[in-house]
Order: sequence, then structure tokens, then C-alpha cells
Amino acid sequence: MAQAPTVIVTQPGFVRAPQNSNWQTSLCDCFSDCGVCLCGTFCFTCLGCQVAADMNECCLCGTTVAMRTLYRTRYGIPGSICDDYMVTLFCPVCSVCQLKRDINRRRAMNAF
Repeated sequence: MAQAPTVIVTQPGFVRAPQNSNWQTSLCDCFSDCGVCLCGTFCFTCLGCQVAADMNECCLCGTTVAMRTLYRTRYGIPGSICDDYMVTLFCPVCSVCQLKRDINRRRAMNAF
């Protein structure tokens, strides 16, 4: 007699991020890390590359909606792709600065 097929309910090796995390700083909280703010303002591309390197991604991806969405879902930060799109479209410098500040803070807490 043939054995019934096994139904996979969750993807092997995939761990869903907890949904109780938030951004470490707000979108316009540049004064919490002036160095990141200045880097984002005067060398936006460099900061984007730093963010991408921190996340082991291609340098060209650092300022994209995909990078923000990847980071947000990885750490269980509430939001949507639409939110990410609007933030990166209308506040690209603030978006990348927020990502970098968040990476720095999570790294300091050994949570990155």
C-alpha cells in the first residue's frame, strides 16, 4: 500500500522573527547619532554601502525598499512593504540613517 505524502507545514530551517520588536530609534531621530546623520546627509551612497555590508548584501542594495523590508522582517519590526516603499521614496536619507542606527544599537546589544 502506498504511503500518504508528507505535508510540510513550515519551511525547514526557517525561523520566524518575533513580532515584538520595534525600531531602536524613530525615523527622524538623527540627533541620537549625529555621525550617522552627517554621513547620510553628505555621503548617502557610502552609508547605503555600509548598511549593505553590515547585512552581507550587495552595496547597490543598501538604500532600497528590499533592504529595509529584509531588515524589518528579520527583526520582527511591524510594518509593510508599502510602508517601506513610502519611507524610502519620500525620506531616503532618514530611512538609511534609521537602518544604520538600528544596526549599530542591535550590534551594541549583541542582537545583530
